[in-house]
Amino acid sequence: MELRGYGVADDITQVIGNTPMVRLSRLTAGLEGSIFAKLEYLNPGFSKKDRIGLQMIQEAEESRQLQPGQTVVELTSGNTGTGLTIVCAVKGHPFIAVMSKGNSLERARMMKALGAEVVLVDQAPGSPHGQVSGEDLALVEKEARRISVERKAFRADQFVLKGNLHAHEKTGEEIWRQTDGQVDVYLDFVGSGGTFAGCALTLKRKNPGIRCYVVEPAAAAYLAGKEIAKSNHRIQGGGYSMDLPLLDRSLVTDYLQVSDEESMRGARDLARLEGIFAGFSSGANVAAALNLLRTREKGTNIALTINDSGLKYLSTDLFESL
Repeated sequence: MELRGYGVADDITQVIGNTPMVRLSRLTAGLEGSIFAKLEYLNPGFSKKDRIGLQMIQEAEESRQLQPGQTVVELTSGNTGTGLTIVCAVKGHPFIAVMSKGNSLERARMMKALGAEVVLVDQAPGSPHGQVSGEDLALVEKEARRISVERKAFRADQFVLKGNLHAHEKTGEEIWRQTDGQVDVYLDFVGSGGTFAGCALTLKRKNPGIRCYVVEPAAAAYLAGKEIAKSNHRIQGGGYSMDLPLLDRSLVTDYLQVSDEESMRGARDLARLEGIFAGFSSGANVAAALNLLRTREKGTNIALTINDSGLKYLSTDLFESL
């Protein structure tokens, strides 16, 4: 049921999804082609991860893997945790978010305000604050597993559960409908890989000729098979230098790399030129799309997601120079 923009929803979960799409005409001025940006930061939890929080819990309840009132646990950089907090609050499940201390403070505070129990895990030795590596994530994973066993909780594992992919198959349907099928290219900075996998699967069903690009940090392009120069980077929410079970590599046209600086500039330009206040990974998506329009994808229509709100990064230096 599509309720965004009209009608009265029975609860907050019914306004997840069906986000608007905007052509980034100012950022692309002077370039051949267009960028269509899907504004996922306008979901209730201010990120695209609300979609997977809802889908994973619904599927777990329907399959009876998740019992009424049972506790739910998941590791998060903050966005999946926020989505799960919202959904679990409505559906009557206590939720425990397990997060690295390297992630921005705003997200932990938001989850607590929404009723989650938040467990913060120390980073690996030598990991700078604000730069979460795969090693840091492994420590969070270990703690999430321990808590799941101890509390007899359901693990809403975003890296494994197909609900993640299924949620973003719907995102892909929305992209196709909103652009009237005028999409040549789709790209995404990958975290769990669910957004890329779901959207690419749907879009390629519609048109097998659509080219789909994975975006990674320049210094940690693990999926591209490049040497890891630096496992720590500043693009929070992805680039963990690890295998992703949900990512079907047959859907990938190529792998693109974006530096920390390009990601930050992309987010700042989104705010300054387009009035879209978003975070690091959204900046990475925009930077990668602009690079494509300047090179091998001149004159094409590129679709991407604006993954989360810049409000979640005010404790970082992402917008200090504006």
